[in-house]
Amino acid sequence: MNLTDTHTHLYSEEFDQDRTAMMQRAIDVGVTRFFVPSIDSHYTQKMYDLETQFPDNIFLMMGLHPTYVKENYLEELAHVEAELAKKKFYAIGEIGIDLFWDKSFLKQQQQVFKYQIQLAKKYKLPINIHCRDAFDEVFEVLESERATDLFGIFHCFTGDLLQAQRAIDLNMKLGIGGVATFKNGKIDQFLKEIDLQHIVLETDSPYLAPVPFRGKRNESSYTKLVAEKLASIYEVSMEEIARITTENSKNVFGI
Repeated sequence: MNLTDTHTHLYSEEFDQDRTAMMQRAIDVGVTRFFVPSIDSHYTQKMYDLETQFPDNIFLMMGLHPTYVKENYLEELAHVEAELAKKKFYAIGEIGIDLFWDKSFLKQQQQVFKYQIQLAKKYKLPINIHCRDAFDEVFEVLESERATDLFGIFHCFTGDLLQAQRAIDLNMKLGIGGVATFKNGKIDQFLKEIDLQHIVLETDSPYLAPVPFRGKRNESSYTKLVAEKLASIYEVSMEEIARITTENSKNVFGI
């Protein structure tokens, strides 16, 4: 059974003490592909080190995370462009809009999101979307850039059924992780109405650990717990969930 974690921050300081063991735990339960989003320039070298250590398993994205859009955002965007010109990445991400922590950079977040979508089109790459308390704002930018060559993953999808359908209409897969296991996560109530062809698995580790580890450090081996939850929701086997969601991830990332 091959599982794919389409969103995991393996370079996080929270893994500094046991990163290799944590990776092995994931591989041991069948998670063989790990897609690693960028946050900002401070983590770029750690991402490259990870890729060197696990060349058969690690696939990197490049982008500027919306909560890191600050006064120096033009410098950070220049870094993103410079790295994209240097080597191969598998997506532009994670990018988007986040109004949970700070609304003061909304205008800049919108500009940066739009610009990075245009970079994705230039490099013929998928996008990996971060959206928190900003569905209207994210959809506004996506609609303005709507095109057949705009596609990707709506990471950590926490919207309702109508928002899910709107994301799918914009060529996005839904990234489903630990939230699907939460009692108040809500998405488990309508997921079965979404065809599995639109779903990919993720952890967002070290954040958003699934039940029974909610509130603790998340890790990529817990992709299996998300798959188990989806098997229950869709009333199919774990193997079927693994097969379909991994195939979906290949269709997005091209590998």
